[in-house]
Amino acid sequence: MYQSIINSAKPKMQEVIAKFQEGLQALRTGRANSAIVDGIVVDYYGQKTPLKQLASITTPQADQILITPWDQNSLGDIELALRNNNSGLSLVNDGRLIRLHLPPMTEERRIELTKAVQKNAEEAKIVLRQIRQEIWDKIKSLEKDSQITEDDRYRAEEELNKIINDYNRQVEEISDSKKKELTVV
Repeated sequence: MYQSIINSAKPKMQEVIAKFQEGLQALRTGRANSAIVDGIVVDYYGQKTPLKQLASITTPQADQILITPWDQNSLGDIELALRNNNSGLSLVNDGRLIRLHLPPMTEERRIELTKAVQKNAEEAKIVLRQIRQEIWDKIKSLEKDSQITEDDRYRAEEELNKIINDYNRQVEEISDSKKKELTVV
């Protein structure tokens, strides 16, 4: 009985991990990565359109992102969206495409980004704990309604804690990997 409740939480926990990884991809690590501009939305003919649907995004060099719009008329809109993004990247529009130059990472910026990674990891763990609490409340209500025994509740608690520990370990591994990536010069 409790098994189905625990299993129903696994997709939610997987989603937390996926969103955590997605959020970390946008953090700049000193190398150009198209994920830095993935979340940018462009106001194109009155419609909010993701940048990746309007242009080709490439990284020809380690410190440069090249954005080539499929429709040249959208170049100004893309440039405006990039400037409003406040990403700290220098932008050059040559009339056909946009070049984003990534400044070299300073030690100060690396420390700041490491703190941001740690903050995101902690937020992911908080969401995992909230999911665990919801499941635990459901399990306790099953016991209260005499649908499961006290022994079942203890087994469920043990299994739930094991699953949460596994997901917390995943969050730690991902954040440690990103921190290591940030500290490499």
